[in-house]
Amino acid sequence: MKEISVLAPATVANVVCGFDCLGFALENPCDEMTVRLIDERKVRIKHLDKFDLPTDPEKNIAGVALLAILDSIDETLGFEVEITKNIKPGSGIGSSAASAVGAVVAANKLLNDRFSPLEVAEFAMIGEQLASQGRHADNVAPCLFGGFVLVRSTNPLDIVSLDFPPLFATVIHPQIEIKTSYAREILPKNVPFKDAIRGWSNLGALVAALSKSDYELISRSLEDFIVEPVRKVLIPHFDVLKAASLKAGALGGGISGSGPSVFMLSENLETAQKVENAMREIYAQTKIDFNVYVSEVNAEGVKIIE
Repeated sequence: MKEISVLAPATVANVVCGFDCLGFALENPCDEMTVRLIDERKVRIKHLDKFDLPTDPEKNIAGVALLAILDSIDETLGFEVEITKNIKPGSGIGSSAASAVGAVVAANKLLNDRFSPLEVAEFAMIGEQLASQGRHADNVAPCLFGGFVLVRSTNPLDIVSLDFPPLFATVIHPQIEIKTSYAREILPKNVPFKDAIRGWSNLGALVAALSKSDYELISRSLEDFIVEPVRKVLIPHFDVLKAASLKAGALGGGISGSGPSVFMLSENLETAQKVENAMREIYAQTKIDFNVYVSEVNAEGVKIIE
């Protein structure tokens, strides 16, 4: 096999009470990528989208991840990559993770699955680090494995795939920019002990609720008193948006990653579409452009296109 194409899905990280350790995959949008083996020890990047991202592999997220693979093998081969990004960079729904994961999954398949899933995740995290300036897997892991994923540790990497019931996500992406570096800079340096305890309790309850298909407990667990209060001011109309979504029947939700996207989880598609209508109504009254996605939680993760 000399060429392979993949769809790498968008992801929601943090999931309200799981800051930097919990995420899930969406069915859409997805980045489209084609990776080819070449007979030179190099990486060539071509973007077929409108985002004007760098094609120098050392400055490109997919390129950095593929260079890491080349550094780990002793063969005269390389990779040529064509990328069509449908996940806008800076959207807060795992654009950089999709680039990194899609590239390394395709490359590993071309190398006859030489690397284990955890090794593939490690390569993808090297690419993701170029974008986030940190070693995070809460987007990489769900993009790779699908479903809800808990990152117990990044050193050593320990990824736990969680059981979960049918769930549908409604995601609104206001067309504004929030730099991840600034979103991290404003986080509290110290957390009151009672807030930390409440956060741990909610995360434990959410994991239990997912495994038991307990939608009421899922709803009660989706609260955050640590990160959301300081970051929500960066997203116009966040409180109104959240209140309208809950009134429309959403179980709960919050900021996706560092924003500006906001997600809401629902028990079924009909409710998720009602939440979509509520979100659209709120933002239609503003001068802010936006996109809305409705998606079942993606249990498969990155997909090879036959």
